[in-house]
Amino acid sequence: MSLRTLVIIPTYNERENLPLITSRLFEAFPEANLLVVDDGSPDGTGELADKMAIDDERVHTLHRSGKLGLGSAYIQGFQWGLERGYEVLVEMDADGSHPASVLPSLVAAIEPADRPGSTALAIGSRWTPGGTVVDWPRSREALSRGANLYARIALGIDVRDATAGFRAYRADVLKAMDLGSVNSYGYCFQIDMALRVLSGGHRVVEIPIEFRDRELGESKMSRAIVLEAMWKVTQWGVERRSRQLLRAVTHR
Repeated sequence: MSLRTLVIIPTYNERENLPLITSRLFEAFPEANLLVVDDGSPDGTGELADKMAIDDERVHTLHRSGKLGLGSAYIQGFQWGLERGYEVLVEMDADGSHPASVLPSLVAAIEPADRPGSTALAIGSRWTPGGTVVDWPRSREALSRGANLYARIALGIDVRDATAGFRAYRADVLKAMDLGSVNSYGYCFQIDMALRVLSGGHRVVEIPIEFRDRELGESKMSRAIVLEAMWKVTQWGVERRSRQLLRAVTHR
């Protein structure tokens, strides 16, 4: 019996992509539910999602007033899912870059909460052995690899793709977090959440995926998102190393 799973897909001007990714999602994992979190898309993505919800009881929608950011979209999606008793909450992009066929493996990797050090976060990883990227320019690949290497070194974590946006969380771990204190976006949000899971004493596993560049529409990546990630990772790294040093000195 599979865990009750909610897949959260934030959208902004993804009207072309939404039917395609929804079809792939339910083909790969028909027992899952889908929550579309739309940031007031001018192209009518939200209205299309509402029509899909009428036709399929597995589809749900959450409308927001404007373009409020990826991180806050997922936080609201998590809160929506936790209030309704889902056991696993999944992050997935609407652009077709995340292979829906891997969804069952991500969810299957989540382990029961009663096991010490159990797996609470499964990441669909581009940079773990076996992972690949397709149709990405070398500059974008270098940026992603470099950002993840820097996060691994600065934070002292053993996660090769901490910026990945395709992941499954065990619900009780999210419920125990102070989600209201999360104030990060884009790459930075994903690193922040992985760090919180690890800091809670839980295990993170990475499952290799074939990541493809978006098929339709425009990327939401910006220079500001990259700079935010670099600054916050540096800040978190200093704080984390300072706490480790303090504990070492205190316990001498």
